[in-house]
Amino acid sequence: MITFDYPVGYHDFHKTKIINYQMNRWYSMGYTRKEDMIDASNKIRKLEDWKEEMVKQANKALSENRLMNATFYYRAAEFFTHPNDPDKITLYDTFINMFYNDLFADEPIERFEIPYDDGYLPAMRLSANDAIKKGTIVIHGGFDSFMEELYSMATYFSHLNYEVILFEGPGQGKALKKYSFPLNYKWEEPTKAILDYFDLDNVSLLGVSMGGWLCFRAAAFEPRINRVIAHSIAYDYMKIPPPIVEKFALWLFKYPKLMDWMADLKMKVMPQEKWGTDNLMYITKTDTPLEGGMALLEFNAEHLKSELVTQDVLILTGTEDHFIPLKMHNLQVQALENANSITERIFTRKEHAHNHCQVGNFGLALKVIADWLEELESNNSNLK
Repeated sequence: MITFDYPVGYHDFHKTKIINYQMNRWYSMGYTRKEDMIDASNKIRKLEDWKEEMVKQANKALSENRLMNATFYYRAAEFFTHPNDPDKITLYDTFINMFYNDLFADEPIERFEIPYDDGYLPAMRLSANDAIKKGTIVIHGGFDSFMEELYSMATYFSHLNYEVILFEGPGQGKALKKYSFPLNYKWEEPTKAILDYFDLDNVSLLGVSMGGWLCFRAAAFEPRINRVIAHSIAYDYMKIPPPIVEKFALWLFKYPKLMDWMADLKMKVMPQEKWGTDNLMYITKTDTPLEGGMALLEFNAEHLKSELVTQDVLILTGTEDHFIPLKMHNLQVQALENANSITERIFTRKEHAHNHCQVGNFGLALKVIADWLEELESNNSNLK
């Protein structure tokens, strides 16, 4: 099985924060090259330049037999491609085909389609030898992730003798693109389907990015989850902005025509906002910014049910996460009033892990998770 290297350092590749983060994201997870990101950043002036440049980087990497880079540049190209652009599904299909049939064709990946409603949930498994198996880790992403991009994380734990299962739920990857499942806050439902299918018990559930909200929701209703790892948290998406902005937004929801007009104006003036709003509607399968916003409102503290979480909990947070402010960390910790134990790990700029999901020092985050799991196992063994 492949072993990934996780470079340390959060770089100023691009002046636009969201573009810069995405360039750091795939580089930090071990998939792309720093020199390619620097080259691409010099040619990307605005969001509309992204797709073409990333495809060029993919083609260049292919011509130089750099299959890993090429595969993930197609993934990168898909990310900012508009949902209405026919290239979006073409780029996705290209990425998936290269991932399974070329790049990782010789990896010990087992692929599954889990029956769910009127379609299927995609999953993959890296098995472990029963004689040395430490346990099972179930991993899922968040708002707009693919399970394939979490493969380097899966291999890290597989090398430590864990059975690892990755899956996509509603709103994610193939579950959205091929089976049209929109994002839904009731994450216990897809999680139950996965646990049932693989006949799992006593698992560690690891949620990445928005998955840090989703994993707590699942744990609140699913006793077969014994350990919960939130690789970033959100707690309540309406509480992310300052209180005055939150109050204004809630007021604005009462006036849909005004909200749609303001959203349309903002999208015309700020292309970044247009992509974000259109992407929200795409993932939630809604038709207007108001409907998309209402869908996101469902991801709140009341629906999270933190008080029902009774498992051992690990929370990983960056001090300068540009998506989720640090204040959300404390709100989440305080809400977990019935957790068996809570371990907090707040990463700093000095560690290069201060940003969202520890992009900049992804390897450190993985080590913290592994050490926590080992410590829990050691403590449980001592009690026997």
